[in-house]
Parts: sequence; structure tokens; C-alpha cells
Amino acid sequence: MGHPTTDRSASDRPVADRSASDRPTTDRSASDRPVADRSASDRRITLERIESYLPERSVRIEELGERLGLRRAELGVFRKFYGLDTLRFDPELPLLDLLRPAARGALAALPEGGRVDYLAYAHVTQAVAPADVDIAQVVSDDLGLAGTEAFGLSHQACVSSLGAIEVLGELLRAEGAEGAYALMVTGEQAYSPMVQLVPNTSIMADAAASCLITLDGDGDVVRSFATRTLGEYAQWLELTAEQNTEFGEQYGKRISEVIHQALTEAGLTLDDVDLVIPHNVNKLAWRQTIKELEVAPEKVFLENVPRYSHTFASDVFVNYTTLRDAGRLVDGAHYLLVSVGLGATFGAMVITHRAGGEK
Repeated sequence: MGHPTTDRSASDRPVADRSASDRPTTDRSASDRPVADRSASDRRITLERIESYLPERSVRIEELGERLGLRRAELGVFRKFYGLDTLRFDPELPLLDLLRPAARGALAALPEGGRVDYLAYAHVTQAVAPADVDIAQVVSDDLGLAGTEAFGLSHQACVSSLGAIEVLGELLRAEGAEGAYALMVTGEQAYSPMVQLVPNTSIMADAAASCLITLDGDGDVVRSFATRTLGEYAQWLELTAEQNTEFGEQYGKRISEVIHQALTEAGLTLDDVDLVIPHNVNKLAWRQTIKELEVAPEKVFLENVPRYSHTFASDVFVNYTTLRDAGRLVDGAHYLLVSVGLGATFGAMVITHRAGGEK
């Protein structure tokens, strides 16, 4: 598969195989570790700042017809039934330039003297850069995060960003110093037709997002995270017609099950949730899910589907910032972040919004 360029010479690229002396260590002395009166598992993950970034270049889906090999009738299906219209797509934009604005925006909430112990780059496409380029470390270096342990996560596909929040929270609980922070970075580009078109489902677009994470902070509280993977659908592009039909029939039910699992773990019901903030796969899939959930359509935020289409693992955060910046998130209200990844993984995270964490 191809890859997006970052427009740097080989000498500018840090290689993934760093020497032991260059690698940040996680072997901290006992004096560096937090001492708490309660168990580490009781310490809540909080999202101190969430930011997203969308390239300026916007195209209508019809402009991508030739690139994707889609006939006019097929594009009509994406528009009329799936609800897609425009999307952000800039093949000339270097990947690092896509990731940087949201990451820096999230880091702006880091207090003076605060330290980022971990950075996770959550991505969907397995190959986002040449094999000798460690994108997570590239981003960390670009942000000036000296001593930060940087790594990538991808095996939950579009749910990887939500999963990365859980992983980072567990790392902070297990070995983070008192008051330490972590940064989740997500964002990638539809750099080839194979990556951009999900047949009979969606057209992928460019976007990025970042979350600054800590334990027991002032930001949004993560109350639960639930996932389920249906491994029988792992070979997505090689599924038979029967398997595709079977998966489509299960789709809404499986999302509903994971949503209710997350709600149960959070001690809430769907009635307690102010809004579902979903991925932007398409409107047809979400209409099916809304029917399965038996909720009012307005309880699921779908306004960004025709604006931005599906942006890999960044959707829920693009939608979150859209709502926050429009003043539509309520202090103390509960929200559901929901995504589905090819492969097939279903994920749902319950958060409680705290306006006091906004900057």
C-alpha cells in the first residue's frame, strides 16, 4: 500500500529502532510513583482537553468518482441513501501537518510543570508511513515531548482511538507519576483509492484529533468503555456476499449490545444519556441502529455525516468538538462515544462532561 509523505529528508526522520539510551524508560523508582489512599483502579480517567483538525480543502463526493471508480448511479447511492455530500481531502498535505494542530491544541491544556509520560498514535490503516519511520515518535519529537514514551495502536481499526484512551489510562494508573499526563493522537489520510473507499459503506476523509488525558483531573470523566470483536469478519475485503449480508443484518444489534454494556458498567441507562456521539460511517447504518436502540433520531448526532464523511478513528472527536464549540454540551450531562471498526470491532465509551475542564 502507498503512504502519505511528510516531506522530510531521510536525515530528518527518526528511525523506529532506537538505541536503549534513547528510549524513555518506564522503570521508575518507588519515589516517583504515585501514592494514593485508594486503589489505582478507582482513579478515574479524565479527558482534560479534546481538539480536532480538518484540512481546509473540501470536495463533493462526485469529484472523487473517477479516482474511486464509482459510476454516477453508485455515487447517487452514497448521496441519497448513505447521506454523504462533502468531505475534507487534501492529498498534498503532509501527515505531520495534519496531526500537529489538534495535538498542539490539546497540549495547550497541560499545566505549567506538567509532564506527558505517554503518547499513543491511534490509527486504522496498518501502513501510514515507510517502515523506518515511527510516526508516534515523529509526533512526540515535533511537539517537544522529551522523555515521553511514544507508541502506535491500530488493531481495533476505527475504535483504536477510544481503545487508546483506555490503554493510556491504565498505563497512568500502573506506573505514571503523580499528576502525569498522556496524549492520544489520531488522524490519517485517504491516500489511495483502496483506503478511501469502503465498498457499499462509506468514503473516507482526512481529519485528526487529540485528547490530553490524566487521572482525577478537571476534564470529562470516562465512566466506562466496552468493546466486542467479531473475528469471523476479520478479512473484510475477502468476505463472501453471504457474510456481508450477515454482517449488515447484525450491525445495529451488535452496536446496541455494546452500548448497553457500556451503560451498565457506568451505572446508567440510555435515558440518562444526553446525546450519542457516533462515528460518521453513513446515515443508513445509524438509522438501523437507532431503530434497534428504540431512541428518538435526534438523540444521535448525525449532522456531520454529510459535512465530513467518515474520518477513520477521528470521527467521534470531530463530532465532540463540533458540539462543544457550538455550546451544545451540557455541564454534568452524560454522552456516549460510539464507533465501529472493520474487522470487526464495536466500541462504546460513556463520559460525563465537565465544563470546568474547558479552556
